[in-house]
Amino acid sequence: MQTQPSPPEALPLDTTASSGTAVYDSVWAGSIPDAPPVGLETVMLQQDKLYVVLAVVLIIWFGMLFFLFRTDLRLKRLEKELDATASEREDEVTA
Repeated sequence: MQTQPSPPEALPLDTTASSGTAVYDSVWAGSIPDAPPVGLETVMLQQDKLYVVLAVVLIIWFGMLFFLFRTDLRLKRLEKELDATASEREDEVTA
């Protein structure tokens, strides 16, 4: 059975500013509290789904990069062929 995490405790504010506004520097003076995972993060971490999502996203990015590099190579090859045929036609016209 899963237990609900307790809500985070409120951090005390230093309200000694002369303008009447709260000074938030005291919040950052200490170390950053390590809060336990909450909500969807808890479910994803407990069942290792977060790593599955990360793996799928990385596979998609690598697939897109592979596709872009392959397309770039094909375009370079086609440009070379086009330049070669254009130079052959220029030679035929000048001859």
